Amino acid sequence: MTKFTRRQSLVLMGAAATAPLLASPALAGNKIKVGALRFTSHSASFVAFERGYFADLGLDVEFKFFQAATPMAVAIASGDIDYAVTAISGGLISLAEKGAAKVIGGALSEHPDYNGQKILASTAAFGAGLTSPGHLDGKSFGMTQAGSSFHYMGSQIAKKEGADLHFKPLNKVGAIIGALKSGQIDAWSIVPHIASALDGAGKAHIIGNVADYIPNYQVTTVFTSAHNAANERAKTENFLKAFSMGATDFNDSLVRMTAGAQAADEMVNLVHKYVYADKPIEKAARSIRAGAMLINEGAALNATSVKDQLSWFKSEGLVKERVSYETVVDDSYVKTIM
Repeated sequence: MTKFTRRQSLVLMGAAATAPLLASPALAGNKIKVGALRFTSHSASFVAFERGYFADLGLDVEFKFFQAATPMAVAIASGDIDYAVTAISGGLISLAEKGAAKVIGGALSEHPDYNGQKILASTAAFGAGLTSPGHLDGKSFGMTQAGSSFHYMGSQIAKKEGADLHFKPLNKVGAIIGALKSGQIDAWSIVPHIASALDGAGKAHIIGNVADYIPNYQVTTVFTSAHNAANERAKTENFLKAFSMGATDFNDSLVRMTAGAQAADEMVNLVHKYVYADKPIEKAARSIRAGAMLINEGAALNATSVKDQLSWFKSEGLVKERVSYETVVDDSYVKTIM
C-alpha cells in the first residue's frame, strides 16, 4: 500500500491548503487520532468520546481540529490522523485514486423531514435584491477551495436555477464568514447552526434550503486511510460502531427529539465543549440546537449521492475520468442506501 509523506500529499492535491499537525508520527495499537471540525454536525464523534463509547471498544481517541475538508484528507494520507468525518472533496478523491484514502461510511445527510443546510445572502446583496436563490445569476459564491463541498453545492443550486455563479476560494470557513459579513461575496451555503447565527444577528440572510436543490445529499462521510480500511478491520469496525452509537444519541436528543427535554439539555452541554466553546452556554445553546442535522444511523452511506458527486467532479475536470466509486469507497463496513 502506498504511503505518503505530508509533503507528497500536498503536492498530489495541488497544495490547496496547509494542514495543521505537522509531522505527527503514526500511532500504534488502539491509540487513534480523529479529525474533526468544530461544527455541531461532527457531534457523533464528540458524543462517542464523552460517553465512553470509544473507550469501551478499546479505542484511545485524541481529536485534531481543522478548518476545512481538504487539509483533513491530507492528514489522513500522511498518517497525521487515522479517521475523520468531512465532505467529499476533489482532494479526497485524488488521494483515494493514489491509494491513500478510503470512504468507509456516511455521516451528515440532508433529509426532507429534518433541518438542513441553508443558502445565505450577504446583507448588502440581500438589500440589492438577492432574496431567493432564483436571483443568484451573476453573483459571487464563497467556497474554501475548488472541489470543496461548497463548490459542489453552489454548482448544483446554480444548475437548477440556470444561474451563472462566480466562485471565490477563501480557504477557510472563517474567512468565508468574514467575506459574507463584509459583502465581499454575495452568497454561500452552510450548516444551519452557522447560518442561523448569522441570520439572527443580521449579518446575513437565509434565502433557501440546500435540500430543495440536492435532495438526500450525503453531506459528509467517514473516511480513513486505504491501509486502515484494508488491514485494520477490527479497529475500523470498532470506530464505526462507537461513532454510530454517538450518532444515535445525538439524533434522539436533538434531531428526532424523542429522548426528552433533559436529554436535549444534556446533549447541548456536551456539544458545547467542542462547538462555540468560547461563548457562554446561554448564547451557544440556540446555535447548537439550530445546527442539529440528521447523522446517518449505523453510519449508513448514501451510495447514490456519492456517485452523483463523483460524476460532478468528473464533469468539472476536477478528478480523472478513470476514478470509480470503488476507487473512492469501501462500502463493506456499513449499509448502503441507494
